[in-house]
Amino acid sequence: MIINRTLLALTVFISATATAETAPIIKGTNYLSPYCGCCKEWVTHMKDNGFELENVYQENLTPTKIKLGVLPQYASCHTAQIEGYTFEGHIPAADIKRFLAKKPTRMKGLAVGGMPMGSPGMEYGDQKDSYSVVAFDDKGRTMVWARHN
Repeated sequence: MIINRTLLALTVFISATATAETAPIIKGTNYLSPYCGCCKEWVTHMKDNGFELENVYQENLTPTKIKLGVLPQYASCHTAQIEGYTFEGHIPAADIKRFLAKKPTRMKGLAVGGMPMGSPGMEYGDQKDSYSVVAFDDKGRTMVWARHN
């Protein structure tokens, strides 16, 4: 009787885990300096949240940023290309996922200018800056996508 219960429990467990859906991995490319530690921390944050980014190390990121339409006032230390959109700087993975789910046709991507403390990859103790994630289009127009305190 104990063996039958154990087998039943094991069968239910295997069945439940086999049918559990896992979120698909979101793939992209991340352009970064080979010397930047915070960029690598941001990539870890993204990986922990279901992204798989191929890192392309470059000594000079400016040509890539220009090619991908990053606005100079929002430039940061790394630039990612995911599903045809551009993501500049230390953007939280949740904001990128929300953007990709909506697939805004008029927007080119998201950006967090500079390197705000407390943003993904820029964690340092209890220090946290308030910052905004902005969406931008190919004409340089922006709108606030998310605010973080």
